[in-house]
Amino acid sequence: MMIARSVPLFVLAALFEIGGAWLVWQGVREHRGWIWIGTGVLALGVYGFVATLQPDANFGRILAAYGGVFVAGSLAWGMAMDGFRPDRWDVTGALICLAGVAVIMYAPRGN
Repeated sequence: MMIARSVPLFVLAALFEIGGAWLVWQGVREHRGWIWIGTGVLALGVYGFVATLQPDANFGRILAAYGGVFVAGSLAWGMAMDGFRPDRWDVTGALICLAGVAVIMYAPRGN
């Protein structure tokens, strides 16, 4: 049950954090303006809230595991939004990160 709840929350958090950062990037680096920047800042704030909805109560564990989701999600976002094409090392690194997510979040513990 924990996996069924936490995976969608990680995906939702990634959409808000990566999307928010991308909007700020577009506003500043691509000169799209303050509306883009402000929307990005709001999305980043929502990301912070979504992260608190994880079923595990350990902040460090959630943020550490989310780091792996962020890595893989950032590559996927770049592919979808900017035409980025990851090479085999990008993909390998992202898969290693996702394996780390699985170990950190879902390994059996004696709790």
